[in-house]
Parts: sequence; C-alpha cells; structure tokens
Amino acid sequence: MSLSIGLRERIDNIINSEKIVLFMKGDRNAPQCGFSARVIGVLADLTDNYKTIDVLTDPDIRNGIKTYSDWPTIPQLYINGDFVGGCDVIEQLSGTGELIELVGGRETVVPPTIVITDSAVQSIKEVCEQHSDLSVHLNITDKWVHEFNLAPNAGQEVVVESNGIELRLNRETAKKAEGLRIDMETTPEGNVFSITNPNAPPMVSEMSVQELKTLQESGEDFYLFDVREQSERDIAAITGSRLLNEETVKFINTLERNSTMIFQCHTGVRSQSAAEYFRDQGFTRVYNLSGGIDAWSLEVDPLVARY
Repeated sequence: MSLSIGLRERIDNIINSEKIVLFMKGDRNAPQCGFSARVIGVLADLTDNYKTIDVLTDPDIRNGIKTYSDWPTIPQLYINGDFVGGCDVIEQLSGTGELIELVGGRETVVPPTIVITDSAVQSIKEVCEQHSDLSVHLNITDKWVHEFNLAPNAGQEVVVESNGIELRLNRETAKKAEGLRIDMETTPEGNVFSITNPNAPPMVSEMSVQELKTLQESGEDFYLFDVREQSERDIAAITGSRLLNEETVKFINTLERNSTMIFQCHTGVRSQSAAEYFRDQGFTRVYNLSGGIDAWSLEVDPLVARY
C-alpha cells in the first residue's frame, strides 16, 4: 500500500503534535487489545504526558501507519517524531532502561498521604520481623484490588511512610492511593486488613425494572445498554436500549464519567459483568438492571416477549 500525500501529511502532523504518540487500539483509559494494554502499562510507569491515537476509529490511519512506519502491527510508539517500535520492542527497551532515556526520565509522582492505624501497624510489623530483608509493597490493580506483598526494593517505587511503616508503591498505585486508610477488621476467619480508598469508583448498584420505568418517565438523561446477542434483541428489546457492540463501546468512551449508565441482559447476570467493567474504567453512576428484560416483561411491559 502506498500512502497518498494527504494521508502522509496527516500522520506527520499527528506524530509531531506531541513528544510521545502511541497508535493503539482503544485509548489509554480503555485499551481494546492486550498488546495495547501492555504498552499503556509500560508508559504509565514513566509518564502521564503522552498522546494516544485510536486506530479503530480511523481505518485510513490504522492501515496507513503500518505503511508509514514499515511495521505490520499495532500498537506503534513514536518519541520525538521517531518510530520506536511495537509492544515487544517497547517492553524490551523498558527492561534495559533505554526507554526511560528516550522518554526523558521518569516523571516524579507526589507520594500520597496514607493512614495506617495502630492495629494494622502491629500486624504488618509482625510479618516484617520474619522477613527483615524485604520491604512492604502495595499494589492497586486496574480493578481496584489492593494487594500487599513482601519483596526486595526495585529502586523505582514511590515511598510512603505512615505510623512508622514504610510502604513502596508503583507509580500507578501511588496515583490511586491519596487518602487511603489501612485498618484491621475482625471476621469469623480471623483478623484481616480493612482498606478504605476514597479514589475507588463506587460499586455497581442494582436498579429494579420499576425504577427504570420511573427514570424513563422522568425525562432525565441516562443510557441503557443491552449486552445480549443481536439474535436475542430480535426476539425482544426494551425501547431506547442500545446493543453493546464495538461501536457502542467507542460511544461510551466519549461520555462523561458521571453519566448514568444502565446495563441489561436476559436475567441480569451477563449485564453485571459488563457494568463492573465500565465501573472499573472510572464511570461513577453504573447500574445493573435487576432481573433483566425478563423482569421487564413480567412487571412492566407484558407486550415484550419472553423467551
């Protein structure tokens, strides 16, 4: 494939618009392939200042960038106008430290304020005394799971001291940890850590079909997404719902993070997983329709077919 002058100029302008430009599937908040997600993870450990281009939304760019760089796959990273490589190359350069130099050094992350209660301190110290050569590391996953582990110092962590305890966090965890409180809770299984993180998105809430009907009648803005197959929608659908497909996912990524989003399926099981996924992407008003379209048929609109 040869590039037209116009397309080459478009790509030139994109690459030169920022110091770091990543052509990927999806964007930094919602990668649409595993390789793109891996590169986002590498960059996130170094800097927040990079631009992503979603090739899924522009077929000309998706095909043209492969010819432009003479590289057959996506993602592709450019720094200072120069092509760096794809996923494997980026991870290799990250491992050798060369990528840090290309980026211009690892950007400083302000250590978050974390509170560790006296009871939690005691438990942490008891474990640390048995492994005096290791440090306490805290990792907050993409799904907001808080993980503690003992490991050697890598020398690149953000260090936080609280109540005599030193915690080591990676960059992404540090950005999610401001105001974190670590306590102990007594359960039937024994004492466990109790973590309160004000940055974590709220849990997915259940919405009844009657509440959805009231919301429809109120005139308030909301979005209803149907996670079923098209063949199921051909049998029955709730008026105003949108099929959750690739195009709809792109639309969702343009919405404000406080938009009211309701997910529905046949009985409410599949939609729960979809709702949790978008909650993890930072959306704060996410609901699962309890009972799904089956409950809607039984309780609200008997004209909607059951199956």
